[in-house]
Formats: sequence, structure tokens, C-alpha cells
Amino acid sequence: MNRCHMIFGAGGALLLAGAGVLGWRASVGSMAGYDRYATRLRAPLPVDPGTADLIRFATLAANSHNTQPWRFRVGDGMIDILPDLSRATPVVDPDDHHLFISLGCAAENLSVAAMATGRPGEVEIDPGGERVRYAFSAGTARPDPLLAAIALRQSTRADYDGRPVPAAGIEALWQAAELPGVRVVFVTDRAQIGRLRDLVVTGNEAQMTDPAFRAELKHWIRFNPRDAMASGDGLLSAATGNPALPGFLGGPVFDLFVTAAGENGKVARQIASSAGIVVFTAEREDKAHWIAVGRACQRFALTATALGLKHAFVNQPVEVAHLRPELAALIGEAGMRPDIVMRFGYGPTLPFSPRRPAEAVILR
Repeated sequence: MNRCHMIFGAGGALLLAGAGVLGWRASVGSMAGYDRYATRLRAPLPVDPGTADLIRFATLAANSHNTQPWRFRVGDGMIDILPDLSRATPVVDPDDHHLFISLGCAAENLSVAAMATGRPGEVEIDPGGERVRYAFSAGTARPDPLLAAIALRQSTRADYDGRPVPAAGIEALWQAAELPGVRVVFVTDRAQIGRLRDLVVTGNEAQMTDPAFRAELKHWIRFNPRDAMASGDGLLSAATGNPALPGFLGGPVFDLFVTAAGENGKVARQIASSAGIVVFTAEREDKAHWIAVGRACQRFALTATALGLKHAFVNQPVEVAHLRPELAALIGEAGMRPDIVMRFGYGPTLPFSPRRPAEAVILR
């Protein structure tokens, strides 16, 4: 659930020229081919979907660094979502906080998709947070406008157009995100957004000057559509408006031209272009409550999508631990640990992120 704002600039273009054009398409693939791949992943559910179809929709949920840290276990009348700790990000997420929020996001997608297609049920969170179960039975389909939003939702890491969201839209977002055990704070006052922006920039500076953070982030970047389709995970550089690079060039270009100063300016501009910011805070610091935050976060994101809004994570003040108390005080939640920070507004549609196929995440 992290952002990846990359800037290659003129220096990257020089490296591109030096690399030559022979075999370029074979090494990076094409965005046309990638778009066809993404469209297949987001195809509408069939009239009577099987469990693999429902799991495909579950995997379209928001998740940290697009690591997709989940596995699914199918049983009689139930689908379990389990953490995949092999996909943890220990630098940015040392206590697996984002990982368990990601499980909650997937659980909400699964619940929406199943109920809307005739498998009504309940999400059950193990008290220790080690498993999320969707227990269901056959029943009447319950149409839900959020179903169509699942395939359209994306984290849009771009400038928005600055338009405010009408009060009715804010109310709809707030009602969607209101779940037991989760506190939600909307920030739309421009002065308060400015103070929050300064916290995000401070956190971004700390992260982008940390070699361990940069190495972990770079590990999850897919510098071209060919690599993104092969891995089915990670952060596609084209989704931030950057050119496709062969894998052997992507890393060096990142090291040379992605700077803290450049990223600070970009994130500050993007927050300034947003209509508002929403902060999610669990009432307790444990895995079960982090999963609940994920469910609330996903409902917010799906509702925003249904309203024609875009969103993106700006979690730097959550991920840099010493900034959390200042963030909590800023939003009127002193003494609490904020969990998720998202900006929202009206913006463009970008390429979708990759996903692994359902068969790759279902336990046999």
C-alpha cells in the first residue's frame, strides 16, 4: 500500500539512447499487450462464478507494494485468506502491519463479489488475525454497485484536478468506510491538508535517503510490461508515466535519477492537487484490527471508484514511526496509531497494476 513515484528525466533518456534499439521490443514488451493482459484479469464475473472467479476478484484488492501477500484455501462453504509471509516487506513494514491490512482489503472484495453473485455469507476474522474466513451458503444474489468498481479500482499515482468533492460524496465515502473497530477522519480543509502534506514530505525524505528502503522498493518495481506480466506482481513503472526500460537498465536508472528532492516535489504537488485526505486508525493495535482497517479502506476505495473518484496511498507518516504521534495529533487522534493515509480527488485513469492468476494463489 505504498506509493512509487519515479522520475527518470533527461539522464534516463540518454541511457535509453545508448542501449540501442535492437531487440528493444522483445526485452520490454508492449503496452498494447499489457493492456490486453490487464483486461483479461479484470473481466466481469460469469453469471454463476466458481470459487476461482471469486478469488480472482479478491486479488484485485489494494495491497502493499503490490506484493499480493495472500494465499487462499477453499473448503466446503468457506474460503480462507491466509498471510503469505514470503511476500513481506520488512523494511517498510517491519511488523507486517500493511500485510494484514492487505488481507482485509482482499476479504472485502471477496465478500462484495460473493454476495452480489448468490453466495451470501459473513467475513470472520480469527481473533489472532492469522486467518480471514468468508463463510457462505447458496442464496439469492444481492446486486451491489461496488461489484463493478472492483475491476476498475486502482491506486492512481498522478496529479488530480483539484476539484472539491460534493458534500454528498464525502458522506457516501464516510458511510462506506464506517466499520466497527475503525476510526475514519476526513481532511478537506486546505490549511490542514498543507500540514499533512509537510508530514508526508518529511517521511518521504527519510525513506528516499534510506538505502535499505530504496533497495526494497526497487526490488518490487517492474520496469517494463514484459517483466510485469511475467511476475504478475510489483509496481509497474508505466503506471507513474515512466518509459519502459529493460530490467538491466531499470535498476541503474532508478539509482541515478530517483532522488529524494525530486520525489518530495512530486508528492507535495500531488497532495496539493487532491480534493482531500482520509486517515484510517484501528481502535487497537493487533492483526485482527488491522484486517478490519483493510476492509474499511477497501470499501472507501470501491465507493470512491463508483463515484468517479481516484485515490492513492500516501503512507509515509505511518511508515516512518517517529512521525505517527504528530500525524495522530493532527487528525485529533492523539495517543492512537494511524494505519492508512489516502488522498482522493478527480484524476486520470492509468495502466492497471499486474496480478497473479487465481491458480497461483490457491492452496492445493
